[in-house]
Amino acid sequence: MAAVKTDFVPRMEGLDALRGFALFGLFIVHMPELFELYWAHPVTDPTQLLWHDIIFTIFAGKSFALLALCFGVSFFIIMDRSARRGQDFSVRFVWRLAVLGILGLLHGLWYRGDILEVLAVMGLFIIPFYRLKSNALVLATGAFFLLQPWMIFQLVSALDGAEWANKPFGYWSAKIPEVYLTGNDLAATVRMNWVDGHPFKWLFMAESGRLSQILGLSLIGMVLGRIDFFAQPEKFVRTRIISLLIAACLAVVLFLQKDKLTGLMPEAVAMARPLWGSMVSGWFDLSVMFTLMMGFLTLYYGYAHKLLNLLAPAGRMTLTLYILQSIVFVPVFYSFGLGMHATMLQSTAILIGLAAFAIQVVLAHLWFKVFLYGPFEWLWRAATYLTLRVPFLRK
Repeated sequence: MAAVKTDFVPRMEGLDALRGFALFGLFIVHMPELFELYWAHPVTDPTQLLWHDIIFTIFAGKSFALLALCFGVSFFIIMDRSARRGQDFSVRFVWRLAVLGILGLLHGLWYRGDILEVLAVMGLFIIPFYRLKSNALVLATGAFFLLQPWMIFQLVSALDGAEWANKPFGYWSAKIPEVYLTGNDLAATVRMNWVDGHPFKWLFMAESGRLSQILGLSLIGMVLGRIDFFAQPEKFVRTRIISLLIAACLAVVLFLQKDKLTGLMPEAVAMARPLWGSMVSGWFDLSVMFTLMMGFLTLYYGYAHKLLNLLAPAGRMTLTLYILQSIVFVPVFYSFGLGMHATMLQSTAILIGLAAFAIQVVLAHLWFKVFLYGPFEWLWRAATYLTLRVPFLRK
């Protein structure tokens, strides 16, 4: 079988850098979150709580959303390049998602918070939209899912007195499994990740509205790819600035008025305020995400280009670095390793995270001096085409 042809086209380094920035945000949340073990014993010290609140306000829920948007852009790029060669990549892309899902399942045995499996499943739903030529219709559909239609339906039903709609979210009652905290048993941790962690992840994703959010952002990302938002950034200078201002203003309003908005719902209806509050929080996260995105790109295509472009190599191997982060740091916090979840300060975890990500960026730069893809990126591509004859080393 002939080697798979590598398309040596100019990379959209702005997209790579943005993806690297999203990866940084995700990692810098995971660190003070102690890769989910923070919730077993939240901090009460005001100074440490301040560190935690700053990081979570800026990045929690926002970096994940930004990765979902970048996923939609990448989907369009892959599909479009194949279409330009006269090939329909739809079936192959389904298989590509299946491979990603398998990687996610394996990764989830190590760390229950894996998002690869979720992206793989939700990616299936955006494939039919590629054939929809109306950008306005695709954007409208994406916005519809960002509004959280299922939550709205549940809220209306709750206000109407429906018993099912007034039941508390299932993930509220979940606790951090004791085996993560004590026991020094890797096998038991892996088993718990599958038996308890796997269904919990999907429960949280569904009830928190993350699944709807992923679909909506992926569709918006697809449209950004279609209009060459990253391929021809010079055409969108004004759009970026206007979007930045609108998103920032919306974020400030939602942040300041969140409690007042939540109070609009009657307290007597069990789930009215939780549902409405969850939606408002989700919209706040989205407004901050778009503020971060447009602010980053405005700086990237402006005075801070050289500095922010340092993130581009990390963005090119996001899959590898995302998995590597948990491989290294899950044992730092979990009981089968160093078990530092109960002793590491939030400030210490954040500072270690900053240093660790800087090392990842350096390693990414060094890696691409020799290789064309990150190791897991190469594996994903080889599995997609069912051949090992995918170029790996630079000539």
